[in-house]
Amino acid sequence: MGEIGFLGLGVMGKAIAMNLLGRGFKLVVWNRTLSRAEELVEHGATVAKTPAEVIKKCKFTMAMLSDPAASLSVVFDQGGVLEQICSGKGYMDMSTLDANTTIKISEAIAAKGGAFLEGPVSGTRKHSESGQLIIIAAGDKSLYEEVLPIIDLMSKKSFFLGKVGNGAKMKLSLQVIMGSMFNSLAEGLVLAEKSGLDPQTFLDILDIGALGNPLFRRKGPPMIQGDYSPVFSMNLQQKDMRLALSLADELLVPVPVAAASNEVLEKGISMGLGDLDTCAVHLVAKAGKGSF
Repeated sequence: MGEIGFLGLGVMGKAIAMNLLGRGFKLVVWNRTLSRAEELVEHGATVAKTPAEVIKKCKFTMAMLSDPAASLSVVFDQGGVLEQICSGKGYMDMSTLDANTTIKISEAIAAKGGAFLEGPVSGTRKHSESGQLIIIAAGDKSLYEEVLPIIDLMSKKSFFLGKVGNGAKMKLSLQVIMGSMFNSLAEGLVLAEKSGLDPQTFLDILDIGALGNPLFRRKGPPMIQGDYSPVFSMNLQQKDMRLALSLADELLVPVPVAAASNEVLEKGISMGLGDLDTCAVHLVAKAGKGSF
């Protein structure tokens, strides 16, 4: 396939790109802040000045961007994807987007003759680095089958869900649960702490019971240690919850638990915690009722 393009070198994007470089792929990368590409260059990547330049050089390009506005900008702005996408070229956006945004991008790329996949992911930076993501793809089936060997190297499992928009809807449905679980863990932990109980014992009992799960296992210890170093920031989690609530509203699905969890995330952001990891909802819970 030759060189592969990669747009967006945030926490997840950079980790995915490093994984691919480590597996012998040649990458052409772009990021709005070019300094984020320096480590990738040391491992053999080539840096392009614009998304259009990446598309021109590569038959297949992937993107991992922060939000719908960023994904739209990369495609439609001057120097964007649409300037060079054409027949024979494929584009896969792995960002967490709403269905309307991903459909708009897909239609614009199809109008230029290009092929499009959405491919939001489930997983962390460590999963990105080790190729253990879950990839939820939808869109051009031929492109999916063509790039499946690459997808397989990035993931422990991928799913193809048919038409564009289904990937976004599936990811947002999952995020409804994710956001609520962060808050449930924080609330239970603080209640135990305020009751004078040992928080580690709380986590130990939680882990061996019916409620034990990888998220609690991964995020409980940082909460009690006060380590809120960003793996997936509260800002990004709230963005995902906002998109999920919008989808629920569109479909007239009541999601009161998710709505309440979103309010906690919004409160955390108003407290200046937005750039910290989502497990900093622990600090919101510790602040007590007076903080709301």
